[in-house]
Amino acid sequence: MKPGTLFFVVPGDINTRTGGYGYDREMLAGLRALGWQVRLISLPGAYPSPTDAEREQAAAALAALPDDAMVLVDGLAFGALPTEVGREHDRLRVVALVHHPLGLETGIHEDDARRLLASEEAALAHAVGVVVTSPRTVSAVQALSVPLDRIVVVEPGTEPAQPAKGSGEGSLHLLCVASIVPRKGYDTLLDALAALDHLEWTLTCVGSLDRDSSYASNIAARCAAAPFDRRVTLAGELAGAALEAAYSSADVFVLPTHYEGYGMVVAEALARAIPVVSTRTGAIESLVGETAGVLVPAGDAQALAQVLADLMTNRSRLQQLRQGALARRGAIPTWAAAAASMEQALRRFAGA
Repeated sequence: MKPGTLFFVVPGDINTRTGGYGYDREMLAGLRALGWQVRLISLPGAYPSPTDAEREQAAAALAALPDDAMVLVDGLAFGALPTEVGREHDRLRVVALVHHPLGLETGIHEDDARRLLASEEAALAHAVGVVVTSPRTVSAVQALSVPLDRIVVVEPGTEPAQPAKGSGEGSLHLLCVASIVPRKGYDTLLDALAALDHLEWTLTCVGSLDRDSSYASNIAARCAAAPFDRRVTLAGELAGAALEAAYSSADVFVLPTHYEGYGMVVAEALARAIPVVSTRTGAIESLVGETAGVLVPAGDAQALAQVLADLMTNRSRLQQLRQGALARRGAIPTWAAAAASMEQALRRFAGA
């Protein structure tokens, strides 16, 4: 199969600053670099819970595609559109891109989780194939009645980057890059740091405060009060040179996440030789290995505090982890390699 035309369906603005949208942007650019004619279709709406009118818009967009078209649909929209995808099942070759199942999002009501999982299972029945971004997501998709032979793993990549300079010999500078939503574990991080007020540290949080306004407001209020008011910076979304500067000044990258499809920001930190403190979810354990960081149970503020205290008071241990992170840099795939893997997946599913 030669490079051809691919219709890439994404909910909302592909320039949204999240890991999932970042993956989508890189795949769009990478496939185009390989010779594919990739046509972006943006679906307006509040996915994964679109209104009836937004569903009708999605249905119209799919109905307008030519017969036998190859269509890649981001899972944030795909799992919410079982009926709309089902109508086109016999004439389109639809591939689902699942970063992580919708119903596994932390902080949503149990009834909503069941509804989202049921919707996604129904939608996946109409896909000729499913691309997931982490080996650990395979079992979660299999649980939604997708046979293993219809699932392909295409992990994210990174771009080459210079090792971070760090903050110097003063306070340990912690960096967290993640939208301020319950799944990312900011409350756990603040609980852990509250117990370390006697030590020298600062924290910069890079990420949107608009995804879950209630949760973000609570986190912002905590950060504005003692003991965090002079130590924690909520920088909002950053990109380009500003984001690179945030990485460059970091001594430790911390992400106390409850669940990840992959953990792209961890790979970005390791690409800059920044030691990582995180949890065992997504591909984080395989990315960090035994020498580039320390992993703790999700939601365990005490364990997180113990690890951070050790790094704040034991600079030789921090240097060991930095050397481990330096060694891991070369093992992280590039985005060009990731795009080539996506092309192979599309070729495989083209004849399905």
